[in-house]
Amino acid sequence: MAVPDLGARLLRNRRLVRAPIWLYRMRAGALFGSRLLMLEHIGRTSGARRYVVLEVVGRPSPDTIVVASGFGTKAQWYRNVVANPQVRVWLGSHRPAPAVAHVLDQQAVDQVLADYRAQHPKAWDQFKLVLEETLGQPITDTDAPLPMVELRVQPRL
Repeated sequence: MAVPDLGARLLRNRRLVRAPIWLYRMRAGALFGSRLLMLEHIGRTSGARRYVVLEVVGRPSPDTIVVASGFGTKAQWYRNVVANPQVRVWLGSHRPAPAVAHVLDQQAVDQVLADYRAQHPKAWDQFKLVLEETLGQPITDTDAPLPMVELRVQPRL
């Protein structure tokens, strides 16, 4: 089995991708370093709190984090933050912080991907293949079919 196929299959394994959520809830998120975060969002239909662990693909400022939707616009977390952009972000072992989600336009997506490729070339070589498998489309240097969301962390009161 090729790496992209295996990576895509692993990402579709619900138990595997949900396992890190428990570590974040136990305040052990620091085990994942600064490249992952847990996003708490509200179900657009149920109104229930939902959780997903995502890779940080950009950090343009200390209070701004960019994440990508590897399953495109059909990902449930993505659809939920479009419907309700009020979210909470769990970074490392810190308490969750309120944030506002904002979908990036295509020009911003292309820039974030260019920056990611430059900063993490080896990771990108594998990540790109897995993303192309999950999205079902090639990812090019421009007009990438990879939706991204900017999370603006709000100051704690």
